[in-house]
Amino acid sequence: WYDKRWMYEESFRTPLVVRWPGVIKEGSVNKDFVSNLDFAQTFLDIAGVSKIPDPMQGHSLVPIFKGKTPEDWRKSFYYHYYEFPGAHSVRRHYGVRKDHYKLIHFYNLNAWELFDLKKDPNELKSVYSQPDYQEVVKDLKVELNELRKKYKVPEDTRPVKRVNRKPKKHEPAKKNK
Repeated sequence: WYDKRWMYEESFRTPLVVRWPGVIKEGSVNKDFVSNLDFAQTFLDIAGVSKIPDPMQGHSLVPIFKGKTPEDWRKSFYYHYYEFPGAHSVRRHYGVRKDHYKLIHFYNLNAWELFDLKKDPNELKSVYSQPDYQEVVKDLKVELNELRKKYKVPEDTRPVKRVNRKPKKHEPAKKNK
């Protein structure tokens, strides 16, 4: 994928490499769900700010840096992309990632995808309709609704405009004289 607007792994995941001598164990690896939303709280925590503004949704990564993931650390991750149509033509979608499963809903199309990231790490084949995964679908839909309530996500009922784009004719590059 060409950018970070999709919920697919290539776009969704953000590698995080941190060096903090005396705090982070050299060569340590952590697989907990972290978000760019966590950066502000982390920097405030490191700076010694004790009163974090209420509307901030992230969490300080300092306990994880110290090798002590809190018991109440997120076990799932919510994602939502709103902008369509736009320069990128990525359809509106939201979803949840939990354990090794990912459920994505392209809500203006009412299309669902479910990926088993252990069996299909490249997300090439949705298993949403397969009978063996219906309990997973049910559980992830419950989790998705809980996260939407937690984050107070409004329903997006805006109509989708039809996009008719004509491809631009290729113009040869101008030669420098």
